[in-house]
Amino acid sequence: MVVSVSFAFTFLYLTGPRGLGAGEAGVLSGVAGLGLVAGNFTGGWYGDHFGHRRVLLTSAALSGLTLLAVPYLPTTALFAALPLAQYTSGTQRASSSALVATIVPGGSRRQAFALMRSASNGGFTLGPILGALVATRYSYDWLYVAEGLGSVALAWWTARVVPSRGAGRQAGSPEQGGRGGVWTALRERPAVLVLLPAIVVIDVVYRQQYSTFPVFLADHGMDARVYGALLSINGGVLLCLELPLALALRRRSPLRIVGVGLLLVGGGYGVLLLGAGVGTAAVMMGLLTTGEALYKTTATAYVADQAPDHAQGRFQSLYAGASISGVVLSAPLGGALYEAAPTTLWPLCATLGALAGAAVLLSARTRSRERTGSGPGRPTHPQPLSRRSGSGRYGATRRLRG
Repeated sequence: MVVSVSFAFTFLYLTGPRGLGAGEAGVLSGVAGLGLVAGNFTGGWYGDHFGHRRVLLTSAALSGLTLLAVPYLPTTALFAALPLAQYTSGTQRASSSALVATIVPGGSRRQAFALMRSASNGGFTLGPILGALVATRYSYDWLYVAEGLGSVALAWWTARVVPSRGAGRQAGSPEQGGRGGVWTALRERPAVLVLLPAIVVIDVVYRQQYSTFPVFLADHGMDARVYGALLSINGGVLLCLELPLALALRRRSPLRIVGVGLLLVGGGYGVLLLGAGVGTAAVMMGLLTTGEALYKTTATAYVADQAPDHAQGRFQSLYAGASISGVVLSAPLGGALYEAAPTTLWPLCATLGALAGAAVLLSARTRSRERTGSGPGRPTHPQPLSRRSGSGRYGATRRLRG
């Protein structure tokens, strides 16, 4: 959450106080977005090798110092500083998820990740309002100073509060019993291999709400006030709904919950086929928000539960990168299609959401059959062991995780 507010105002900052043209500002914003995605994909690797606490502390401090420097740097230096700030922010996101997955026992991870997302949603609800107030009344520079101080404070808090023991050890250490690479571990977990591309697809669909959806509203006579109200509903409902849902559904099949969530996201865009109006837009946002509350926390916890100890960070990085891929892909893909054939965008979004949800539900059904042993000669795939006392290495026999 640390860089989210300043990143939301980056384009305005570059075209306003910094005096860049729209083209240059777009290139710099795009490169910074790529840095964010790259940080998510690689942050877990650092944690597996150097410790998740150490990586979180280092990335938060580096991100904070970079943000603090932004107001004082020449404009040309921003082409290095902003991508670096976003890269360290992505690294920070992946390492914090891996740290939670390492410290929190498997049965409580959904609640833990839901609590993290509640804090993030609270920041998303209040941050843009406060950011706009600071930028317009004072200066954009104060956004970067405030967030830089916040990131440095997170590094300080991590150093003081998070215990160094049990916060992620080096891969292959005796405590972790590291064995095999991450791709070997993924091949042993086919449900995760289905889930990750489904998350990429749904994230491209989900993030149309930030690109083509407001254009669609404007094209049908609804101004920015309607769009802002819908986003506020999204943040507020998530803040109230996500943690209670995680508690209520903690004993339910995670893959089925994720699958239903993906179907709801696709169904939200399908509602737009009924017509353009405030009512259909509100129903669309309600379905989208409910789907998000179901799938995001549950999918994060499921990947953590499936990860072997020595690759927990890399599993979290794969999920974190997949779950934010729409930041780079959704606007150019959706924008190009909306410009070329606007009537086909929402049916395609609904179809892709349905296919992603169906794929995850099918993998849940396959896993259920494997656990019950239905079907003669059906092969089963080894699943990760729960942590044990003692050496923590994999034994000769493995039990399936529910």
